[in-house]
Amino acid sequence: MLSYVRVAVDSKPEALLQLMLREWQMERPKLLLTVHGGSENFILPPKVKQAFSKGLITAAISTGAWIFTDGINTGVSKYVGEAVKLFGGHDLRKRNTIGITPWGMIDNNLDLIGRDVFRPYQPLGNPLSKRTCLNGFHSHFLLVDDGTLGKPGCQQGLRRKLEKQIQLLKIHPRLNQGVPVLCVVVEGSAAIVSTVLDYVSNAPPVPVFVFEGSGKAADLFAFLHKQTANDRYVGNVYFKWERTEAAHLYTLLQQCMDHRQSVSRALTEIGLVWFKTQTASSLSL
Repeated sequence: MLSYVRVAVDSKPEALLQLMLREWQMERPKLLLTVHGGSENFILPPKVKQAFSKGLITAAISTGAWIFTDGINTGVSKYVGEAVKLFGGHDLRKRNTIGITPWGMIDNNLDLIGRDVFRPYQPLGNPLSKRTCLNGFHSHFLLVDDGTLGKPGCQQGLRRKLEKQIQLLKIHPRLNQGVPVLCVVVEGSAAIVSTVLDYVSNAPPVPVFVFEGSGKAADLFAFLHKQTANDRYVGNVYFKWERTEAAHLYTLLQQCMDHRQSVSRALTEIGLVWFKTQTASSLSL
C-alpha cells in the first residue's frame, strides 16, 4: 500500500513536512538523497547500474536517509524503483522513497481522487500518451497540481522548497546538526545544468555527485570536472543545440565549475565505496 496526497503547487513546505512526519509517520531523516536525471527511458551500462543501484540503497539504509525522485515509471526514477526492489528489503513503507510528481502528468490520475480511501491504481501505459505512470516501488507520493495537464516540471520548485525545509530539521533532538542534502545526477538533459547550478551556488552549497558513464549531462559534468582540475576555464565544448541555447548552456556550465569543489564524479568501479564514504562524511559535517 502506497501513501499519496495531491497538493497545490504553492503548498507550504513546512505543512508537507509535518504531514510526512505525523500523518504518514515517516522516520525523521538523517540524510536526504535527491536524485535527478533523465525522465525518458535510457539504458544504463550494467556496471553503472549496479554501482548506482546498490550504492544508493546501501547508503540510504545505512544512514536512515530519505530518497527524492520524480516518482514516474520512466528514466532515472524507474532505476531508483528497481534499486529499491532489489536492495531495499521487504517492508516498502520503511524504504522512504518519495516521488514528487506533477499531477497533470499522471496517467489515469482521476482514479486516485478520494479522501482517506484506498484506491487501486492500474494505469494503461499508452505509449502514445504524453502522460506517465507512477513507479510502484516508491513508498510515498506528493502529487503536485498546478492546474495543467500533460505539462512536466511544475513540481521542481516545491521539491526544492521542501528540501530546504528538511535541511532545517535536526537529525536528532539533542544535536544541533541539520539534515544534510546530497544531489545525485544520472544521465539527464540540458535542463539538469540549471538544477546543478542551483544546488552548488546555494548557501551552504549542496554537494552534487554525478554518475560518470550514465550518459548525457552526467558525463558532460564528469568531463568538465576533469578538464578544470587545474583551472576553472571550461575550454571548447561542442553542443548539438542552436547557437543561442549553446551559449547560454556554456555560461551555466562555467558558473557550475566556479563551484567545482561541490561537484564530484562517482566512478563506476568504486560506486558503492564512494557512496558509503560521501554519505558518512556528510553526516559528520
